[in-house]
Amino acid sequence: MSMTEQESGRTDPEPTPPRRTGAPTVATIIRAVTRGELPVRISAYDGSDVGPADAAIGLHIRTERGLSYLLTAPGDLGLARAYVSGDLEVRGVHPGDPYEALRALGTGVRFKAPAMGEALSLVRGLGWERLRPPPPPPQEALPRWRRVVSGLRHSRARDSSAIEHHYDVSNSFYEKVLGPSMTYTCAVFRDPSDSLEQAQANKYELVAGKLALKPGMRLLDVGCGWGGMVRHAAREYGVKALGVTLSRAQAEWAQAAIEREGLADLAEVRHMDYRDAPRDSFDAVSSIGLTEHIGVRNYPAYFGALYDRLRPGGRLLNHCITRADNRMPNNPGAFIDRYVFPDGELAGPGRVISEMHDAGFEVHHEENLRQHYALTLAGWCRNLVANWDACVADAGIGRARVWGLYMAGSRLAFERNEIQLHQVLGTRNGPQGESGYPLRPEWTP
Repeated sequence: MSMTEQESGRTDPEPTPPRRTGAPTVATIIRAVTRGELPVRISAYDGSDVGPADAAIGLHIRTERGLSYLLTAPGDLGLARAYVSGDLEVRGVHPGDPYEALRALGTGVRFKAPAMGEALSLVRGLGWERLRPPPPPPQEALPRWRRVVSGLRHSRARDSSAIEHHYDVSNSFYEKVLGPSMTYTCAVFRDPSDSLEQAQANKYELVAGKLALKPGMRLLDVGCGWGGMVRHAAREYGVKALGVTLSRAQAEWAQAAIEREGLADLAEVRHMDYRDAPRDSFDAVSSIGLTEHIGVRNYPAYFGALYDRLRPGGRLLNHCITRADNRMPNNPGAFIDRYVFPDGELAGPGRVISEMHDAGFEVHHEENLRQHYALTLAGWCRNLVANWDACVADAGIGRARVWGLYMAGSRLAFERNEIQLHQVLGTRNGPQGESGYPLRPEWTP
């Protein structure tokens, strides 16, 4: 696949000084730290290359700064820095969907530690300055230990800052990537051929069915995004729905959509922390994609807050990304933490269910939608590719690259069962254990 300079998102790199006499080539360095055959062709600014000449995917390290990014932050962070800055070019894929490149790298590149003498020789030849980390791209958030300037982790101020980093990019950008539904959570596919819009409508129908929504009921949707669930519940079920979000841009867009659709008598979205949501007795609470942002140590307070806002017999549907098991670390990789979801944390599905139980909920149903999220992310990447130039104009080339890398990488992680998406349904029971839950579910699985 050949692309023009504008289509590839290439930016002018920093000037590369002449290679010092006797310095190892980039190809020599790559051979020293990998074993076996490479699945991709890797070339560099110094004219060296390694890997199959006929490989469908190619990586081109355009500058010494790009090499320094890769050497000083091995793994996903260094790769992201070089790619986002334009110092690493991926050939054979569109920057809006580098899925095939990530799949090839993830399945075919095997790393090794060079012998001590070889490593020292390489470093001396390169020059010690190559091991001094260059300043990161402007799209990168501060490391966790430096974010304390905006408050302790998951304080109100710091949560607001983290949400702003991810969601207040540009409503116009999200419209192009997410499509007309403006829904940034896992869709539900009856068939892989379903359109993204149909699959998102399926998801809202599934949530409404699990909550047994009926005309006249009151719904609280926490972390409501652009108000998709709120509008669906009001429009399709005659429910009086309130959504709350920490993103001001989301709240403004959602409220305008509510008024545009003539739903203002039933639906409302407020710019508000879920902890400040009205303490009314709601018939149902939906949380679709909020749990990932609140911090695992805050689960008791989070589920307690949702429990307190439900009437006896009311239902909670919690929809969130999880780890594949309960033993994996809660913190995401460095790329996700610095570029996508600052302070985001994931727990295993067992932890989510246990915390719901401990907060007082009776859990009745759990469902894993892992494969559905892989399909959803593939749809978002297709939208990003189709609207690449407009997305770059809205959010900038660096941010557009971040989103393509993040969505393609997440798709791969869901496909490989490295992360999952779980919906858990629970009730707040009455004093005698009455839940209002029927002998068999009312909704269509």
